[in-house]
Amino acid sequence: MAITPIGPRVLIKPYKQEEKTKGGIYIPDSAKEKKKQGEVIAVGTFEDGKELPLKAGDIILYGGYSQEEIELDKEDYVIVEFKNVVAKMN
Repeated sequence: MAITPIGPRVLIKPYKQEEKTKGGIYIPDSAKEKKKQGEVIAVGTFEDGKELPLKAGDIILYGGYSQEEIELDKEDYVIVEFKNVVAKMN
């Protein structure tokens, strides 16, 4: 199943967090710092129909608290508004 965001939104596959430290100590969920980095899977368009300056495969940093978490084919994804995309990594 394919998902295409509607409006200025971006579908992201977030990177998984480390379960343990380099020294082998397991990190409890309450102590994990959420990295907000992921790979762009699909993008919507601006309200006027112009394309967003992102494409599938881009690695981005994102922020914000308003995001939709979804599961598709046993994989976790996040849909965020374009205004919450902080940077594109090269």
